[in-house]
Amino acid sequence: MDLGPWEIAIIAVVVLVLFGSKKLPDTARSLGRSLRILKSETKGLRDDEETTAAAPPAAAAPTATPTPQERAAQLRAEAAKLENQAALGSSGETLNGVPVGNPEQSNKTS
Repeated sequence: MDLGPWEIAIIAVVVLVLFGSKKLPDTARSLGRSLRILKSETKGLRDDEETTAAAPPAAAAPTATPTPQERAAQLRAEAAKLENQAALGSSGETLNGVPVGNPEQSNKTS
């Protein structure tokens, strides 16, 4: 089935009559965008397949558990941080992680 120049011209006229001269450029533009997106997605899939085939599966690295001394040091640092926060605001309220003191108490001290 070979399309000659007359068949292509007839098809073009039918498409022009069906869609109209105003809709035809918009339709062609959206078709071009769709084809571009399809092309980039298929290229991305090919690249993903190539990288997974080339890279051997990595062994899961064991998670390092802290020694009891390291854990104790972390807990002491956290306790000191909490004590400082408690000393700053006796109400214990925070706003976005910042201790908020009672405004009445701050007026008395100044």
